[in-house]
Amino acid sequence: MSRTILCFGEALIDFHSEGSDAFGFPRSFVPFAGGAPANVAVAVARLGGHAAFAGMLGEDLFGDFLLDSLRRAGVDTASVARTGEANTALAFVALDAHGERSFSFYRPPSADLLFRPEHFQADSFREASVFHVCSNSMTEPALAETTREGMRRARAAGALASFDLNLRPALWPRGVDPRPLVWPALQLADVVKLSAEELAWLAVDGEQAVLDQLWEGHTRLLVVTDGDKSLRWFHPDAEGELPVYAVPAVDTTAAGDAFVGGLLLQLGTLDAAPDRLDRLVTELPRLHATLRFAAACGALTVTRQGSFTAMPDEAEVLNFMETYA
Repeated sequence: MSRTILCFGEALIDFHSEGSDAFGFPRSFVPFAGGAPANVAVAVARLGGHAAFAGMLGEDLFGDFLLDSLRRAGVDTASVARTGEANTALAFVALDAHGERSFSFYRPPSADLLFRPEHFQADSFREASVFHVCSNSMTEPALAETTREGMRRARAAGALASFDLNLRPALWPRGVDPRPLVWPALQLADVVKLSAEELAWLAVDGEQAVLDQLWEGHTRLLVVTDGDKSLRWFHPDAEGELPVYAVPAVDTTAAGDAFVGGLLLQLGTLDAAPDRLDRLVTELPRLHATLRFAAACGALTVTRQGSFTAMPDEAEVLNFMETYA
């Protein structure tokens, strides 16, 4: 049985717009539990894996809602801390006709930014097969160092470190270039997931420069998604392309997180520890099956509204893959 997939960072309330008035503004917003790393934890739990979430929630109504939502989804919340010094983060999400989203964040200040290394529980790392983070926990210097410290502790415990860039420019201070700030975490990760847009954003000196910089660190697998276009994968000694699933999109909010959840669950099931990741990547049928499973998780998620609520279970994913084979 695979060990825990521990996801660290923000959990927040996604307020999704519903309806519009005569001027095109939303008539109302409906709250959904969300936050990229929290979404990944829920995706893993819904698929039958053992997931845990580490982060800071406010001692407020929204923090209560998120904690309850995580627990109801089957996520271990023993590593969740609470604070009365800041409120839980909020995000307002508007969708266009194609289900593509735009965000308005109410952060900072927010509780998730106050998590520090002392809030990590040592047992969490000993039990983890994967430690997953994204760049949203790197927008504030102390929290960025906390994120990197978590990655270092995970690697020292023998767990895979996973990083999904999941870039949200609106979360970064005005005038700050996130590139030099996210690169140290990218190079600490064994597994990196980018969107095609994020790869282009990083590639100021070309794609090969991005790859070279990743291989100088710990990265052994890079996966680049591009909506319903073929995904690309890279390893220092190999690379490839794989078709995914084209489905009508209702809400793309958590699609990337569902993809990552499916990917990490499969890697955990295969016991793809850092010293065994190279062998997995060179076994192409197994790698392709892992990526196709992750792609099916993402495709199913875009057909539903919400974040936690949109995540499929394993039976749904397997049935979907059989239907679209």
